Amino acid sequence: MVTRRHSLALLAAATTAPGPALARTPQAPAIDLAAILAASGAPAVGGVWLRGGEVVWQGVAGRRAAEHETPVDVADPWHLGSNTKAMTAALVARHVQRGRLAWEVRLGELLPDIAMDAAWRETPLVSLLSHEAGLLDSGLTGPAWLIRARADTRSLPAQRAAFAAEALGRPPAGAPGTFAYGNANYIVAGAALEALTGQSWEAQMQAELFDPLGMAGAGFGPPAGDAPRGHQDVAGQLQSLVPETPGADNPAALGPAGTVHAPLADYARFLAVFAGQGDWLTLSSVARLTTPSGPGSSYALGWGLTPQPWAAGPVLVHEGSNTRWHAIALVDRDGDRAMATVSNGGPRGRAACVGLAEALRRAYVG
Repeated sequence: MVTRRHSLALLAAATTAPGPALARTPQAPAIDLAAILAASGAPAVGGVWLRGGEVVWQGVAGRRAAEHETPVDVADPWHLGSNTKAMTAALVARHVQRGRLAWEVRLGELLPDIAMDAAWRETPLVSLLSHEAGLLDSGLTGPAWLIRARADTRSLPAQRAAFAAEALGRPPAGAPGTFAYGNANYIVAGAALEALTGQSWEAQMQAELFDPLGMAGAGFGPPAGDAPRGHQDVAGQLQSLVPETPGADNPAALGPAGTVHAPLADYARFLAVFAGQGDWLTLSSVARLTTPSGPGSSYALGWGLTPQPWAAGPVLVHEGSNTRWHAIALVDRDGDRAMATVSNGGPRGRAACVGLAEALRRAYVG
C-alpha cells in the first residue's frame, strides 16, 4: 500500500446511509450527501467549504464502518494521506521563518553524517518538496520496504535516517530537475528536518503546526477509538480495518509523506492559511510554497496548481489516499475560498470525494 496523489482536473464545469450531520450557516445551500454516498458506494463522506477564512458549510454522512450502524460525526477525524505533504512543506517554511535554515539549504549541509553519493550533496532541500530531485520511489518504498518498516522497532527518526542513507547512498535514479512524484522525497525531507532539530517529525508537527493553528484533533496514522475506519475491498465487499491492523495505513516512517489525520474543522484551519488568512506563515512563505519551480511546472511545494474555469487564477490542489481513505483539497487563493472533501471508502472513496467537491462547487460558485 502506498499513498497516491492524483492530478485534479475534476471540477470543470447503495445502501441507505444514516442521515447527514451538518454544521453550517442558515443561508447555506443543501447538499445531498445521501445521494453522493449512494452513487459512490462509500461508507461515509464529509466536506467543508471556507470563505474569507470562515467555515460556511461543513457536513458529513454515512457510517464509521461499513459493518456497523454508528454514524459519522462532524467532529470525527479523517486520514488525509498525501495531503500531509503540504503540511511537511509548511513545516520547512516555519523553520525558515525562525532562521533555522534557508530555502537554499543543500542536503549535504543538513545530513553531513550520511555517506551520500556526491550527486546529492548540492541538491536543494526544496527539490525534494517539489519532487524534482531525481529521487524515485522505485526500489525504495516497494513491498519489501513496507514489510520491513512495519516490523522495525527503532525510533521513527532512526528509521528515517536509515531510509535517507539508503536513498542518498546511490546516484539519482531519476533526472534532477524533472518532476517525478514520490513519497521517498518527503521521507528524506523529514529525516533532514529531524537531523536539523534533534526532534521527530511528529514532535515538530505538533509544536509548529497543530498547536499554533489550534488543530487539537489532529494526529498521525489511522484515527483510533470512536472514529471512522478505513476500508479495503474484499471480494467486492468493503471491510473496515481497525487502526492496529498493519494494513490499516502505510508504515509510520512514511509520516512526512502521508500519515496525518484531522477533523474537518482542524484541516480547515490549515487550508485557511493558503487562502491568505492569519499570520502563522508570512506572505513570502506562502508565496514560496505555492510557486512552481519554473514556467513548465504545475507542482509547487506540497501543492499542485491547476486552472479551473470557476476561478480567476490557478487553484491549489492535492489528493491523498493510503488506499483505505481518500481526501481532496482545493484552495482558490484569488477568490479567498477553499474546500476539502474526505471519505473512509477505500477504493470507493475517491468517487465520494469528487462527487461532494463538485456539489460544493455548484452550490457556492455555480
